[in-house]
Amino acid sequence: MANGRSSQDDRKLENGNPPAPANTGLHPAFYIALWIALSSSVILFNKWVLSSAKFNFPLFLTTWHMVFATAMTQILARFTTILDSRHKVPMTPATYGRAIVPIGVMFSLSLICGNLAYLYLSVSFIQMLKATNAVATLLATWAFGIAPANFKTLGNVGVIVVGVVIASFGEIKFDMLGFVIQVAGIVFEALRLVMVQGLLSSAEFKMDPLVSLYYYAPACAVTNGIVTLFTDLPRMTMNDIYSLGIMTLIANALVAFLLNASVVLLIGKTSAVVLTMAGILKDILLVAASMMIFRDPVTPQQFFGYSIALGGLVYYKLGAEKVQTLATDVRLQVGEYRRSNPAKAKGIAIGAVLSVVLLVLYTGAPSSAKLTT
Repeated sequence: MANGRSSQDDRKLENGNPPAPANTGLHPAFYIALWIALSSSVILFNKWVLSSAKFNFPLFLTTWHMVFATAMTQILARFTTILDSRHKVPMTPATYGRAIVPIGVMFSLSLICGNLAYLYLSVSFIQMLKATNAVATLLATWAFGIAPANFKTLGNVGVIVVGVVIASFGEIKFDMLGFVIQVAGIVFEALRLVMVQGLLSSAEFKMDPLVSLYYYAPACAVTNGIVTLFTDLPRMTMNDIYSLGIMTLIANALVAFLLNASVVLLIGKTSAVVLTMAGILKDILLVAASMMIFRDPVTPQQFFGYSIALGGLVYYKLGAEKVQTLATDVRLQVGEYRRSNPAKAKGIAIGAVLSVVLLVLYTGAPSSAKLTT
């Protein structure tokens, strides 16, 4: 689910036309923090279920997410007004079969590959590879003629590829099968975004992420269910579900669904610049969380490569002018805060340095399993 929602964010940024921020009583930072927390929780929760809890049924988990999302969106559509905007979408059975089903299939394949990758790769390395999502989407738009080829833009996104390649060569737990699966997931997601962009080229089909989920979830559930019938179900028993816990499965699907709702709120309350920076901040926090929770090793070479990739991603998403404006704004804000709160500013700086040092020491220390060995 995490792979699907991040792509919704990317689509809004690519279109460059997020809704105007609404004036509410809550500060936009609340919605940013909520989205980052839920997005990170989904990824870490899925990794824990599939890897740490040994629930080795990634396709079933993806199908369960889609079934749960289908049920929830149907309930919301029937008993609330949250999804009333769906009535503005001219959806017919023919349109659904021609447009929504192919998108749902691509969505399913990207989610399946995303969950399978957790069995072979660390969360931190997967997040590094996901930096190439923008590159794959750009190339797909060129291949399908949606946007004209621009070699200057290709040079910009090339920096992202270089950074990810450097990070990949620095990965200690590199697994070729997991790498291929994750790359396939990125390709499927890029194809899905191209299809979505083609569908939404008409103003009639503009949908917020929750309405999109209302239409896509049933198609994804059916597609995933068919694949699961021949892969995970033959080797699954009720003991596998009971050992994990039915409430754990419900909580896992609920967190994934709440992420979809938070995307709607975030897009409505912030700008494209804030959304881009929140996504990059989320990826950095996920890498740090993966190092602390799962003890995933991250080498200095990976830090260097990932930093290059993130820098290239920020430049590609925002452009040189917005990057300079953002840097100036941040510098002025930090300078003002240091002048008005010198003691607090010094404390925050010392705390940040100590946090980095402790993180490096914690992840570099041998785990209990290694000590036992």
